[in-house]
Amino acid sequence: MFDWVDLIQIIVIIIAVWAFYKTFIKNTSSEKLVRGLLGLAALWIASFVMTWAHLDLLGGFFHWMALFLSISLIVIFQPELRKFLALMGNVDEWRRFLHNSDVIVSRNTESLDAICSAIEYMAQKHTGALLVFPSSIDESAIDKKGIEIDAKITSELLLTIFFNKTPLHDGAVIISRNRIAYAGAILPLSQNNLNWKYGTRHRAALGLSEVSHATVLVVSEESGDISIAERGKFTKYDDIKKLRAKLEKVLEK
Repeated sequence: MFDWVDLIQIIVIIIAVWAFYKTFIKNTSSEKLVRGLLGLAALWIASFVMTWAHLDLLGGFFHWMALFLSISLIVIFQPELRKFLALMGNVDEWRRFLHNSDVIVSRNTESLDAICSAIEYMAQKHTGALLVFPSSIDESAIDKKGIEIDAKITSELLLTIFFNKTPLHDGAVIISRNRIAYAGAILPLSQNNLNWKYGTRHRAALGLSEVSHATVLVVSEESGDISIAERGKFTKYDDIKKLRAKLEKVLEK
């Protein structure tokens, strides 16, 4: 018999599933996979309902359609499925989720100063730059990480990497654990129709933000504008103080 205890359990399950979806899945490439799985589940349920109602012809039709789509989804969503499984097995992200993200690393003022100083200088000189601040589950979305650097963040090193005569200046710098982890990274390009003023750097920044939770900072070589791409959207920063406040939150993640 259904009672209030069962109702509470259902509510808890719904809240847990929704929290997981909102934290890890929403606005990432895995969202398409989850929607496909939900549609497939509905098809399987429909096949069982039809069979239970003695509508054997319809039940058989839905059953074979669900079976065919189950096999098709594995092929169609292979990249998303791989990322989704990597997410499920990521111990660090689960620990962060279970602790409700209350554990925050100590602020690295020196790194923040170095990044802001370099970005401000490059914006003034119209030097193109692309900085990625990924979580551990976002790295699988990066096509090629480039050259491993693993160096302390300094404005001099960032300016050297993005100097237009160096071989790494066209790629992205990946900032991980308050260090320059990689340089010359290649990001997935967005397939959306962007404004004509946006070049390859902006398309790459937006592309990564569409398939992951990464924060991507772009300095335009043409205009010197500073923008941040998150969840498939750009935010322009004209005030260096507002940019610093934003990056401070990003580095604390």
